[in-house]
Amino acid sequence: MDKAITVRRIRPILRILLRPRERGIHSVTRGRLDWATVEPTFPYFRHHYRVPLAVQYPVMFSDTDMIAEGKVMNLTVFGCAIECAGAAPRRTTLRVRLILPDQAQSLPVEEAEVRWVQGNRMGLQFHKVGRAADFRLHGFVWDRLLERLRTITQEGLLTS
Repeated sequence: MDKAITVRRIRPILRILLRPRERGIHSVTRGRLDWATVEPTFPYFRHHYRVPLAVQYPVMFSDTDMIAEGKVMNLTVFGCAIECAGAAPRRTTLRVRLILPDQAQSLPVEEAEVRWVQGNRMGLQFHKVGRAADFRLHGFVWDRLLERLRTITQEGLLTS
């Protein structure tokens, strides 16, 4: 019980201490803090980084009642965010076809669940992806991550 009380007392203090004063990537030079505002920094609670896509790729999705299309906003090997005219309700199971530029055929996701809906956007979590499609998806996401790292490195914002 004493442990729970102590954690309750410390948690608000930690939030204040760990809250960033400004947004962006920072580095220390000559004993002072320099800020280069690149991306907003927020607490990141995902297990895998979602790749924000420079170009939005088309996607088709369907369930038992409808067929629709949209654009992939960001992507990871476990899911994606889609912008579309009519978002499906939460917890709907969909079949998805991602149209990616690495090959002529679409990438099939046999089963994806709608995890969240915000206006004309929805987040999908992939549950069933075939072995070849999964391998292709991992390669595509990895290549986008490397491109992003190169971009950051070339801009001189990544210090070693």
